[in-house]
Amino acid sequence: MLNQKEQKEVIELVKKTRELIFRELEAARVTVKGAADYVTNVDYAVQDFLKKELEERFPQIRMIAEEKENRDLAADGIYWILDPIDGTTNLIHRYGMSAVALALYEKGEITFGVVYNPFHEELYYAAKGEGAYCNGEQIHVSDNVELQDAVVSYGSSPYEKKRAAELFPVFYRIFMNCADFRRTGSAELDLCYVACGRQEGYLEQDLKPWDYSAGSLILTEAGGCVKSWSGERLPYLKNADVIACTKKIEASLTELVRGGNA
Repeated sequence: MLNQKEQKEVIELVKKTRELIFRELEAARVTVKGAADYVTNVDYAVQDFLKKELEERFPQIRMIAEEKENRDLAADGIYWILDPIDGTTNLIHRYGMSAVALALYEKGEITFGVVYNPFHEELYYAAKGEGAYCNGEQIHVSDNVELQDAVVSYGSSPYEKKRAAELFPVFYRIFMNCADFRRTGSAELDLCYVACGRQEGYLEQDLKPWDYSAGSLILTEAGGCVKSWSGERLPYLKNADVIACTKKIEASLTELVRGGNA
């Protein structure tokens, strides 16, 4: 686990991506990876920068990242998990809801996480057992809100639209039992927004490890809970269907996801 000095050093590295992101965004080049799945020069520039800087400081820690091959991963290993730009479609559309997300995986758990939105100048971070913070101020979930008054965000799995016929009835059940829905287009930011009380729940299927690792620690350290749709702990080295919420609405939200009534 990183000590306080190392945590600050990593946070500063992530913050340094801001200038790089805005510079590269001036001449954004987009490559289509798949249906509604894109990568830009911004993604590659951020990934290359952080990979280089982290390797110099922590040569013993290997990186898992969205825009690279990730092979021979061991559950008892230690890895950086990086999404250079979470919310690439938002980035392409200048939507302002994109983030750099970096987590440290250590032998089955996430021990440190940073999520940085340079467009809103918000930096969320947490270390295991040390609480969660946004721009230096400690954050907590809004744990006094019942589901009927809760704001819930969702991810529509745009890369796999064949899931829509099964997913949208789930969303309908939840929508009819909560106050309102949100859709940000960034899983990591959604997790952080539950952590800081802007919304009470979030769910999405088939998230990659870099989509949820950093934000999941930030949320749990803020007093929330995160698990798979089947109720299991998240695997971190594999894709996962994620439910993230306050403890107050956990039971009712989970029941709706599984097809029951709140």
